[in-house]
Amino acid sequence: MSVSDQGATVWLTGLPSAGKTTIAYALAERLRAEGHRVEVLDGDEIREFLSAGLGFSREDRHTNVQRIGFVAELLASNGVKALVPVIAPFADSREAVAKRHAAAGTPYLEVHVATPVEVCSERDVKGLYAKQAAGEISGLTGVDDPYEAPEAPDLRIESHHRTVHQSAAELYALLDQRGLV
Repeated sequence: MSVSDQGATVWLTGLPSAGKTTIAYALAERLRAEGHRVEVLDGDEIREFLSAGLGFSREDRHTNVQRIGFVAELLASNGVKALVPVIAPFADSREAVAKRHAAAGTPYLEVHVATPVEVCSERDVKGLYAKQAAGEISGLTGVDDPYEAPEAPDLRIESHHRTVHQSAAELYALLDQRGLV
């Protein structure tokens, strides 16, 4: 099997508007240009199509993360680089996904896009922080709902100190170091 056929899951966790999806798509573009098979499992799209009907309770969030983890492992075990920009706010949910990958012998990397909540609030890509501040929504991860940052991720990206290109390059370097590109 050539390196371009080697699948892996790269889970990008972090607060809303941290830059997870932007970094994932930038990395996907580079990987595809090199001939890798890549899928980005965007958390918002998964919620709409695979996890429709789930809310944002702890149990529903766990179920959503496990569904995404199952799909990611399935793709990765079939030679796809699955890039997963999904908040996954609870450490035990992420750990269960990592264990699923380990049991299957599928490479799994956890990347913490460690952007401070103040920066995320300024970016506010989807207007969630403004809605929360206005009292229109509650349960916003990192504001009035918990976010358990990874204690020992494979990589921590401080996206507020780097360009998107630099962040994607840092992640690519990790994949290279692990023999996945």
